[in-house]
Amino acid sequence: MESMDEPTARVLRLLSLLQTQRFWPGSELADRLDVSARTLRRDVERLRRLGYPVDAAPGVAGGYRLEAGADMPPLLLDDEEAVAIAVGLRAAAGASVGGIEETSLRAMAKLEQVLPEHLRRRVNAVHTNVVALRWGAGAQPTVDAEALAVLAQACRDPEQVRFDCRRRDGDETRRLVEPLQLVSAGRRWYLVAWDCRRADWRTFRLDRLEAPALAGARFGPRRLPAADAAEFVARSIRSMPMAHQATVVVHAGIDQVGAVLGWTDARIEVVDQARSRVRVRAETLDWLVSTVAMLAVSFDLDLEGPGSPELTTRLDEVSRRLQRATATSGAAPSKAAVLTESPSAWVRLAQLDQCPGGTSTRARWPALRVMISQGS
Repeated sequence: MESMDEPTARVLRLLSLLQTQRFWPGSELADRLDVSARTLRRDVERLRRLGYPVDAAPGVAGGYRLEAGADMPPLLLDDEEAVAIAVGLRAAAGASVGGIEETSLRAMAKLEQVLPEHLRRRVNAVHTNVVALRWGAGAQPTVDAEALAVLAQACRDPEQVRFDCRRRDGDETRRLVEPLQLVSAGRRWYLVAWDCRRADWRTFRLDRLEAPALAGARFGPRRLPAADAAEFVARSIRSMPMAHQATVVVHAGIDQVGAVLGWTDARIEVVDQARSRVRVRAETLDWLVSTVAMLAVSFDLDLEGPGSPELTTRLDEVSRRLQRATATSGAAPSKAAVLTESPSAWVRLAQLDQCPGGTSTRARWPALRVMISQGS
């Protein structure tokens, strides 16, 4: 039965299996190694003598698991795992997890030192040819690395977690949850969990959590009312109240509009074959203005309904700046930009017949037409 005759190779294989799963039933582990239960016990003892804390559960349903020890033991990685960890560490160096950048670089240096040459080339190829673009990184909240580790462990095991949560209105509450999964959305992290006291599924922004701690109680699986945790978070974000919103009628089909707004928090519906209605929401006024202006770069559009006075004023300010930029750029527009002072203000950046400086190349600005309607 014992086909793996070399003890060292067999013990390394045992270690690799113990590192991939929290708990292994003894019979299943022996089958995977193709050894007897007695040989398995001897190999477990060899690992313990090498400093690996392997815990054994007796009985028919007993088995083995690799416990956390006082020291970090060596890990066994295959080629794909080594490359994945190396790439992940480099990405973590620029992530939104507070205090993890320097630690990631130290770990990266240690790993690259022992990587075989063929793996080092693969990792360097990824590092050399991939660069991350961070929007507004300095203003974004960061997540505590220790809190992230505690929550990830609770999702894996699974184990209840307690933490203090700061709500959107600033109030703080104490929560006891059954965590399901962590979701990374850009530079923000969310926890999808069952709230034990409210008896319902919730999403929690990690930068608003304080002092998450394992509660010690295990729990069984629950059915999430979504295809996966990412979809649940997306649905939760769409249902959140936003400080600013606008409804825009865009002179384009729904597919064209959807291609422009695919990444924004917007709902698109058909008005007719040539027009679509877009409902846009945002936490800040400037973000709402940016979304409307982004649509105006490609399409004619009208703001529907009475609208927000703040939005109307801000769009008017932006249109004036664009008009001044056109007037002072040195270009000679073939059509003058017109801005009226009436409640319905039209803004149009006309096509330019030549570039600044009199060059022969024709520079064309996309027609930007925004109708700011105040119920007229």
